[in-house]
Amino acid sequence: MSLKHFLNTQDWSRAELDALLTQASLFKQNKLGDDLKGKSIALVFFNPSMRTRTSFELGAFQLGGHAVVLQPGKDAWPIEFNLGTVMDGDTEEHIAEVAKVLGRYVDLIGVRAFPKFVDWSKDREDQVLKSFAKYSPVPVINMETITHPCQELAHILALQEHFGTSDLRGKKYVLTWTYHPKPLNTAVANSALTIATRMGMDVTLLCPTPDYILDERYMGWAEQNVAESGGSLQVSHDIQSAYAGADVVYAKSWGALPFFGNWEPEKPIRDQYKHFIVDEAKMALTNNGVFSHCLPLRRNV
Repeated sequence: MSLKHFLNTQDWSRAELDALLTQASLFKQNKLGDDLKGKSIALVFFNPSMRTRTSFELGAFQLGGHAVVLQPGKDAWPIEFNLGTVMDGDTEEHIAEVAKVLGRYVDLIGVRAFPKFVDWSKDREDQVLKSFAKYSPVPVINMETITHPCQELAHILALQEHFGTSDLRGKKYVLTWTYHPKPLNTAVANSALTIATRMGMDVTLLCPTPDYILDERYMGWAEQNVAESGGSLQVSHDIQSAYAGADVVYAKSWGALPFFGNWEPEKPIRDQYKHFIVDEAKMALTNNGVFSHCLPLRRNV
């Protein structure tokens, strides 16, 4: 039987996602249990984490399991991911061994690995995560790479609780680009677009110019989700019309993909849109909408 990895929500059926949300709600009501008694998980962080690491470590503990945190290049050996590489440089281990060995120690592996921000055609292949899934004998969970599926489900569960229903169809959901002094990963935006359309909401992707439209893979997934789940999808560059009547406003910044790896020319474009923030005036246009932000956020920039 093939392993059931959790690499992105699009790989899972709607029924499976609904079951995960139901189980998450039950865990939230009963925070301590023994569902993971005798189980251990390895949390492999190639990048920093505040909320994801805390929630995974505490979640494992509260359910009777044990989490081991590894940071390759810091407290664990640097890992090589290319099969043909002559390993006479900085990497000490190959993923083919690392994943197999870890899988003999633990029952599940979580991976966080951000893009390198140099070449999107390579980063969009999600090599680190997919390599763990390829070689691991145990399930692998994505703790954020080019998508953030666990955050997706947490976001949807929060919305279901806010609206008092698991049926979010008909809700207007605005995913808005916001100004940030640096170009950021598109992972959270990719995930928000994917899960909001999966839930049948009427989704508006608000961004200042076409340069900030998300990768065609995720736009394609969103269109597929609309066809299957109902709802709608539109791209807007107009703040007023996008916010009008919104039930949900989800704010996130990301770098423009046409400038990926060549960020200097993108900066003057981004700096033109410092007014792309969420404030009281914009929220007043909504249908008493709920505001959400994934964090971290920078103040006074």
